[in-house]
Amino acid sequence: MEIAPTSHPGLPRPAKRKDPLRSRVGNGSAWLTNVDQRSVWYRRFRDCIGDHLVDVPNPTTAQRSILRRAAVLEVELERLETRFANAGEASDSDLDLYQRAAGNLRRLLESSILQHPPLDITPSFDDWQAMKVRERNGKIEQVNDR
Repeated sequence: MEIAPTSHPGLPRPAKRKDPLRSRVGNGSAWLTNVDQRSVWYRRFRDCIGDHLVDVPNPTTAQRSILRRAAVLEVELERLETRFANAGEASDSDLDLYQRAAGNLRRLLESSILQHPPLDITPSFDDWQAMKVRERNGKIEQVNDR
């Protein structure tokens, strides 16, 4: 097997290049385009998406789209909450907007996250018992090796 002159056998291979014919959103390198990714709004948006991706480890394209919209609603609901707290009250129109956005957020999350319960990784009793026996045997072997 021939090694390229610029590569080193001990280094990992470079990551596969992204498809140049797809957009930044389509190839996964950005969630939104033409946005300053350093802004407070975008950073909070990205945090919300990250929180949801923990619950949906391998999202489909449709789930990614729903999660992106849910993150936008979350950020905007938080902005409204801050406005309510600073003003000490909420106007009727702002409260109506808040209620409608919160209901839509719930529906988006139900369709993408809430219908998929988290994966249960708790070992069965038999697996747990076998693990404890292996641990005990390993400790006994370590003591005998000394």
